[in-house]
Amino acid sequence: MDASHTHRHHPVFCTVVPPHLLDKAALSEDSRRADLAQRTLERDSLLRTRRRVTAVRGIVPALAAPASDDPDRTVYDAQHRTRLPGTKVRGEGDPLSKDATVNRAYAGLGATYELFLKGFGRRSIDDSGLPLDATVHYGEEYNNAFWDGQQMVFGDGDGDLFLDFTVSVDVIGHELTHGVTQYTANLIYRGQSGALNESMSDVFGSLIKQYSLEQSSEEADWLIGAGLLGPNVTGVALRSMKAPGTAYDDDELGKDPQPATMDDYVNTHSDNGGVHINSGIPNHAFYIVATELGGKSWERAGRIWYDTLTGGDLTPRANFADFARLSTAAAVTRYGAGGAEHQALQKAWSAVGVPLAG
Repeated sequence: MDASHTHRHHPVFCTVVPPHLLDKAALSEDSRRADLAQRTLERDSLLRTRRRVTAVRGIVPALAAPASDDPDRTVYDAQHRTRLPGTKVRGEGDPLSKDATVNRAYAGLGATYELFLKGFGRRSIDDSGLPLDATVHYGEEYNNAFWDGQQMVFGDGDGDLFLDFTVSVDVIGHELTHGVTQYTANLIYRGQSGALNESMSDVFGSLIKQYSLEQSSEEADWLIGAGLLGPNVTGVALRSMKAPGTAYDDDELGKDPQPATMDDYVNTHSDNGGVHINSGIPNHAFYIVATELGGKSWERAGRIWYDTLTGGDLTPRANFADFARLSTAAAVTRYGAGGAEHQALQKAWSAVGVPLAG
């Protein structure tokens, strides 16, 4: 791929719970809910600003020797403070911790590493064996998880609107995939390129869950963050790739605003131009491709998406039409013109209203 892509990657701060959802919670008449949501928003804003003014200085150079096939995981405990990374509590190969949150984070890092290695031949986030670090128990009742450009960070949730952010392996995979994007196409986190960035994380987060559970595309729930919403929330997850806009409909959190097609594309200045909202469109396209092809989603549909993300032609400012065109070309390159894969791509992008030409 073009080396210029890899040496000018943009600092990113990517949370799994979008700002629009926390904005709703911050308006709650329940003062505790409102205060916790506001506190999370303020913390996220501070971290986002810090990432913007602390640019990443090039990527980690490739190792002199071939990267190992084994992950290098370290889990830290912030002990409810916000200083990173915190105290080391489990390293690669260490026995189980007494803390289930630590063990879930460790297992999630491993599941992500394994899917990228076994599915796509990629050795860690940077394809050069980059160590995978995660911090748990971040802040007090912090209602989010994020990739800060270097490591994963998980809040415990408030036990009311959100539960522990390590409970969903797809959330762990989602955030780590932001790192893969950072080291490959480096999609700018705004507008359609930002929505593609978010969608890549949802796609591979879902694939990591399906791979871990040995599910076919027909068996998968296609939900992002299932099990994450608290007992008092009316909803099943943060997002649905199968049916964008249906993941939740709650008095406090509002209704899931994701569109499934370009007919309902949301033009907004918030959330970096709606990166967590309009990502529903490419998400739904992937769901259509995967279910059209059937079987294990990472084997063909996931391979096409990975080829597109890492092939070198997807530019940092790519829009949906660019991705549709390049993913269709990637299907033809790998599987040939006119086959099931090519037809599935054409059907999917047509269904969501993204043109393949022009």
